[in-house]
Amino acid sequence: MSRGGGKGPSLKDKLDGNELDLSLCDLNEVPVRELAALPKATILDLSCNNLISLPSDFCSLMHLVKLDLSKNRLEQLPLDFGRLVNLQHLDLLNNRLVTLPVSFAQLKNLKWLDLKDNPLDPVLAKVAGDCLDEKQCKQAAVKVLQHMKAIQSEQDRQRQRKLQAEREMEKKREAEQRAKEAQERELRKREKAEEKERRRREYDAQKAAKQEMEKKAKKENVQTRKPASSSRPPPPPRHKHSWSRSVLRVLLFVLLCVLCALAACKLTELQHQPLCVSVNTLYEDVLAALQNHKTLQNMLQQNSQQ
Repeated sequence: MSRGGGKGPSLKDKLDGNELDLSLCDLNEVPVRELAALPKATILDLSCNNLISLPSDFCSLMHLVKLDLSKNRLEQLPLDFGRLVNLQHLDLLNNRLVTLPVSFAQLKNLKWLDLKDNPLDPVLAKVAGDCLDEKQCKQAAVKVLQHMKAIQSEQDRQRQRKLQAEREMEKKREAEQRAKEAQERELRKREKAEEKERRRREYDAQKAAKQEMEKKAKKENVQTRKPASSSRPPPPPRHKHSWSRSVLRVLLFVLLCVLCALAACKLTELQHQPLCVSVNTLYEDVLAALQNHKTLQNMLQQNSQQ
């Protein structure tokens, strides 16, 4: 193992039972892989080196029970330092620590702690107190664990409050979104109803206009047919009837004249006149011709009998 923290075959040679002493080796970094390969080394001494920080994989050395990091230049511990749950003895004397990671509260088996000669936060320094003897170092372990647990609980509560606030905010956003969507649906529904009502009015207006046009066209057709019918001459039946009556009157007049002439030729002295002789002769010929007909003959017989 080199002075710069390099890897070398002499690491196992430093193992004495379950104790591995790497103090005063001028280390700048911790050989985590080699240490992980030595699970029997439950006691690790890294004091009096040049360590400024510990790598994150250092917390995988969960087999450690006693750890000495005193007289280094550590400014902070890894955030997951609490993974070293089997740790019982921790020496952090004379470093540059201001505070401890919250996960420190998980070191439930910690029984001994020394934080002297660190620029600790005043509250943490007051809690840790002095570590001048075994009793004070044990009390420091108990009090610091309690303090870190309180910080962890407060952080958990803050985290829970934050999560609760975020959930409430999310619920509020969801409620607002649902209200907005409902409002948009209602608006679309209203617009759809208005559009439907507008189309219905347009349809009714078009239908009424069509009916009005049909009515107007029908009226115009009736008015167009009326003058045509009134301009025609009087119906032929009226003229025919008047003409028939006139002919009938003429015929009756002629018949009357014939009867008068016949009577005059039969009953007066004019019967010997040439005209009356012709009329009488014509009358007798017609009468003779009619008598030749059976029906007329029967009728004449009945009339004669009467």
